[in-house]
Amino acid sequence: MRLLAWLAAAVAIAPLIGVVAAAFGEGRADIAASDLVRYALTSVALALMVAVATAVLGSVSAWLVVMHRFPGRSVFAWALALPLAAPAFALAYGYSDLFDVAGDLRTWMRTVPGIDWGPQIRSLPGAAFVLSMAFYPYVYLTVRAALVNQSSQAIEAARSLGCSPTQALLRVGLPLLRPALAAGVALAVMETLADYGAVQFLSVQTLTTGVVRSWFVYGSLESAARLALPLLATAAVLLWFERLSRRGRTDEVARARWRPIQPTQLSAGRGALAFGFCAGLLTLGLVLPVGWLAVNAIDIDPDVRRLAIAASHSLGLALGGAITTVVLATCLALSAERMPVAARISSLGYATPGAVMAIGLLAPASIVWQGVPGAVSGLGVGLMLLIYAYAARLMAAALEPIEAGLTRVTPSMVAAARTLGRGEIGAALSVRLPIAYGALLTATLVVFIDVVKELPATLILRPFNVDTLAVIADNYARDERLPNAGWPSLMIIALTLPAVIWLTRKITRSRPGDTNGD
Repeated sequence: MRLLAWLAAAVAIAPLIGVVAAAFGEGRADIAASDLVRYALTSVALALMVAVATAVLGSVSAWLVVMHRFPGRSVFAWALALPLAAPAFALAYGYSDLFDVAGDLRTWMRTVPGIDWGPQIRSLPGAAFVLSMAFYPYVYLTVRAALVNQSSQAIEAARSLGCSPTQALLRVGLPLLRPALAAGVALAVMETLADYGAVQFLSVQTLTTGVVRSWFVYGSLESAARLALPLLATAAVLLWFERLSRRGRTDEVARARWRPIQPTQLSAGRGALAFGFCAGLLTLGLVLPVGWLAVNAIDIDPDVRRLAIAASHSLGLALGGAITTVVLATCLALSAERMPVAARISSLGYATPGAVMAIGLLAPASIVWQGVPGAVSGLGVGLMLLIYAYAARLMAAALEPIEAGLTRVTPSMVAAARTLGRGEIGAALSVRLPIAYGALLTATLVVFIDVVKELPATLILRPFNVDTLAVIADNYARDERLPNAGWPSLMIIALTLPAVIWLTRKITRSRPGDTNGD
């Protein structure tokens, strides 16, 4: 079992070693220092804007849903996480087309000479807005979970010392939420730095767009790798920060006499404001851009055959990537207590953009293609590399729910299986994994959702003529055929939305100490 665990960790770390090796190789690098600085500064500015926006939107929405009663609260509790089903580039397409129409209308209705009323979505602030709408659910879910898992005892103690409800929240509740808020913001920033489709379409040059451009335009693996190094370093820092934030959390609530915080009934006026805030956030994050894409796509006759083939590719790669990732993560989780170093190594991949993972795999792939001609087809190598890249990047996303599920297995259960003659693997197959079945399903769905939406790694590593829905959407968008791009974007959402609904409803029904979420 330990050998399998170290193998899983090696899968995650090998592409990162490939990036470093390529960056310091002797090949030619066409990237100028000024371009590197420009890309880096843009990435930092974008990450900061998204961090602030998601922190505010996610924490306020979670505070409203958990701490107050108002119309629609039970629906918003899970619906506010639904933007996770839509890839960020789909929101970018919808908003870009919507703002273009709005700009034309405002220009036609201009009444004040000399003022440009046309909004600019294809800009750094526009990209920050789109990505904030796409990634605020990470903060919402983490802060909401922290609020739900808080016992009312701390708030009651503050009230007994003379604090008003607002003062108790500000002085006691919010400081307890800082670890969860920091973890959620770190996840949103990781996704921001990893995004390619949205920022590329919105004409914002980040380090990730530079990585992809260096490979496709200049064909320079060294330039792409050197642009990837700052991303890799930032990923390591963000992962360390996210792990450090978790140390502030406590599981004592699950072991103590936990009592839920009783939500406060809002007055009619304040309830309407809370409803408006949550409804507006959900509308901006999903309903408006996706609805606009759907309205425009209706007028376009889709290429049904091409879309069906792409959907089969997306579905096949997502299933293959999910199964491979969960198998490797399970091997790692079963040995995590005895091998914490291997678990931490594998977690680095989740903070690493898909484009960086792909660049790290290009060098060994070229050796295979050149050194073993005819031994394996380019199609086979490309598909294996894609699944490898997905597994390396998403190992930590699968590992966390599996580890949580395995905590339900007590040492006495394993000891009983061992006394009946089962070995380590036999005890895992007969006792530990059946008990953690729900966690395995959760991990599979999480990876499935991410793979369906993945774009940069697929663009770089996909075999010739193998297009996924994300790739087709990107191709249409590059040609400014946004109504056509709406069809594959909507199909991606259709594939991921059921899984997202199931996961979010499971999370919102969870209670402290209940790893099943039922």
